Amino acid sequence: MLLSTTPTLEGKTIVAYHGVVTGEAILGANIFKDLFAGIRDIVGGRSGAYENELRKARQIAMEEIADEARRLGANAVVGIDLDYETVGQGNGMLMVTCSGTAVTVRD
Repeated sequence: MLLSTTPTLEGKTIVAYHGVVTGEAILGANIFKDLFAGIRDIVGGRSGAYENELRKARQIAMEEIADEARRLGANAVVGIDLDYETVGQGNGMLMVTCSGTAVTVRD
């Protein structure tokens, strides 16, 4: 499955459009990760705990659009848009949504 944020794939021709596909992932960050991330934010540096959670959520959302595209008979998804949000106030829930257009491409 080819996945791209671009509207076309270089060297490929889109021969069929199958519709919009979406994927979502909401993950809660562990309270201890939250505590250490907060300390790291105060003293500076990157928050590895949150980066790992975002990476995991993005992977889940992308797998969902690939699976949905396969069910529609597509072999690629183009025009993928990723969005990152926090859910609720201060509860540490991370949400990643993505959408794109499922297509069939040929060389």
